[in-house]
Amino acid sequence: MSVQEPRSVPAPSPTTWTPAPGSRPNELGLTPLRVMLVDDHALVRSAVSQAIDVQDVELVAEAATAEDAFALALAVRPDIMLLDIDLPGMNGIQMLEELAPRLPDTKIVMLTVSDSERDMLEALARGAAGYLTKDLSPEALLRALRGAARGELAMSRRFSARAMRHFVEAARKGRIGGGGIIEGLSPRENDVLRMLADGLTDKEIATALIISPRTVETHVSNILHKLDVRKRAEAAQRYRESL
Repeated sequence: MSVQEPRSVPAPSPTTWTPAPGSRPNELGLTPLRVMLVDDHALVRSAVSQAIDVQDVELVAEAATAEDAFALALAVRPDIMLLDIDLPGMNGIQMLEELAPRLPDTKIVMLTVSDSERDMLEALARGAAGYLTKDLSPEALLRALRGAARGELAMSRRFSARAMRHFVEAARKGRIGGGGIIEGLSPRENDVLRMLADGLTDKEIATALIISPRTVETHVSNILHKLDVRKRAEAAQRYRESL
């Protein structure tokens, strides 16, 4: 990465992320946020590289294909990965689904030209830590990266509004809130159990709640443990009996 002249960018806000193994403080004593970029366009990679060339962020790896990115990500284990959707071979959402379980400490944020609501919801359902479009400013990109490092969802107001609308629509259809309540389960666990009883798959539940399928599996495991049952069907029956 070429060295750029210092530019005026927002001062880094305090972060609480755990640096990836092997991270070392720079000359200013900062442990930079380690970022990996996956995009098949060299011009985009160059522009993003310049945009995030600041003291508290370090671009540690780049890849142009999903195949190259997969192996590189497992070796580098970045704090954040910026991942395009349209890639040669395996697309970004497929790669996200394959890679997220193997890199639980890496926040994977989609960076794409697609403003499709379906792409956004599918990415979130498969474990994305955010969804950004390539028309955002360098300052907005840096804010999103720093926010993702703190556990915030990296999304523009436009996409946040769309995600919230989807959440509200799911609630109105009775998939979130309402219905029976099982004591001892959290509100989210009750939502998951309600959808299981309605016959939804893990992916359908993930999309409705805007969480990853892996998170759904965790909720289901907790539900089975708390209800002292072995099978999902038994848990679903317990819910029906509560109505």
